[in-house]
Amino acid sequence: MTSRERILAAVAQNQPALTPLPLVPSFQLETPDLVEKFSQVAVNIGSWVLEVRDYEEIQEILLQDFKAHHRIISHVPEVSSFADATALEDPQRHLLENVDLAIIKGHFGVAENGACWVTEDLLGVRVVPFICQHLAIILPKHQMVPLMHDAYEKIGDAEYGYGVFIAGPSKTADIEQSLVLGAHGPRTLTVFLME
Repeated sequence: MTSRERILAAVAQNQPALTPLPLVPSFQLETPDLVEKFSQVAVNIGSWVLEVRDYEEIQEILLQDFKAHHRIISHVPEVSSFADATALEDPQRHLLENVDLAIIKGHFGVAENGACWVTEDLLGVRVVPFICQHLAIILPKHQMVPLMHDAYEKIGDAEYGYGVFIAGPSKTADIEQSLVLGAHGPRTLTVFLME
């Protein structure tokens, strides 16, 4: 028996007994209106939050700020008529380096911290929300949870390969306490809350 095998055998024999996870008490938000709380927190951390009726309204809003010369990609078929459809194809992933706007959907929002839960099936390519200059996330307005505890309960048993909570645009104040937006990801985040 090698020293490595002896060490691993000793570790395996000296494992502590398994204990159940502690029960987490249910916390309540003061505000019963989760959409209002989500919007308030998201705006406070630098996001723009807009309530919209349908995909056409989203497209109209985005076309006011982004013109034909902007590089736009969308993983949302309903909002892709003005987007670059080839950018999310496997052989073309290197084309994501100069994306001005990426449009994706989110599963739900967390009122406590203004975060949106997004999984790989809604991203197309994992790097999309981090490599673009501006990010737009479309969330169903009725899909809000009050706290991160509730979010973890919701995603705990779900099947997904990759998931991420996205809250606000990328920001840092590491250098001389000067706030920089877009240092490690998008400079802006717009969340569309759709009926």
